[in-house]
Amino acid sequence: MLYRLKNDFRLSIVTLLSGSAILGVTPFAIMRFLDGNLLAGFIDLGILVALAGSLVYAWLTNDTYRSGIFLAIACCSGAVAVGLLVGEVGLFWLYPCLVTTFFLAPSRMAAVLNLASVLAMMTVESVFTSSVQMWTFFASTTIVSACSYVFAMRNQEQRDRLEQLATIDPLTGVKNRRSMDQELDLAAANAERTGLSYALVILDIDYFKKINDEYGHGVGDNVLRDLVGLIEENTRRTDQLFRFGGEEFVVLFPGVDETNLKIVVSNLQQGLRKSLKGPGGPVTSSFGVAMLRHGESVASWLSRADHALYRAKESGRDRVVYGDEF
Repeated sequence: MLYRLKNDFRLSIVTLLSGSAILGVTPFAIMRFLDGNLLAGFIDLGILVALAGSLVYAWLTNDTYRSGIFLAIACCSGAVAVGLLVGEVGLFWLYPCLVTTFFLAPSRMAAVLNLASVLAMMTVESVFTSSVQMWTFFASTTIVSACSYVFAMRNQEQRDRLEQLATIDPLTGVKNRRSMDQELDLAAANAERTGLSYALVILDIDYFKKINDEYGHGVGDNVLRDLVGLIEENTRRTDQLFRFGGEEFVVLFPGVDETNLKIVVSNLQQGLRKSLKGPGGPVTSSFGVAMLRHGESVASWLSRADHALYRAKESGRDRVVYGDEF
């Protein structure tokens, strides 16, 4: 439970806001039933049911997008209903809703929802004691919505940036080892579910340490970037490239059979052999290849490709070795 809250930002927001709203609304629902204000009490009860339902749905389905939108609509419409029913006191319930909508729903939807809620409240003159109070309410809610929007967008930008830093290799711009682990798990699960074939290639630049030692790490970095560009030129858009570590890279090929795999890997090897160059001349690579077997774990799949790469290195480099007997 704590793990999901720490690693799923939207789920944590839905949980925090739902829990806080339930704690805040429940005493007033009880008080209104005790005072005989049944209509207001049932409105509060409806809000509580919507909050609890949204929270349970988010936890059971992990669909925080729909649950967030539903929660935003339920909170704003409930706040408006309470405000229209109890009058001026109900205005205060709308402010926390205006703040939280931008964290629960897409920005445009949240802006429309906030504006509709404010205008709905302003249509009933009995809610306000004067026109000055009404326009003050409009101005203050506009400021609150604008500040909430800016803060939510800034928060999302920072989250996107952090996610990029956590999943992208800064030198080459391709996905890193963490992303690779996630994508290989998804590939294995999808293969079991749909029967789609997958293959992976681990390739390693031959004598890369010699390039760094003789020409410097800056030259070595340029070779790595050139390698990435050539791999992307010689693979499909559906194929995925990851930096495994150092001068090792992994290419994930979905939907290839054994015959096509040999052709694809051979073309990739020839393309690198022809175009990848360093200060000392052509730069070659060794390849270890493995098809995913039915029911095989990702660790075993990756290990077979790694052992194939090791055999390619041991047998003279600049060659392709398959971890499977085709």
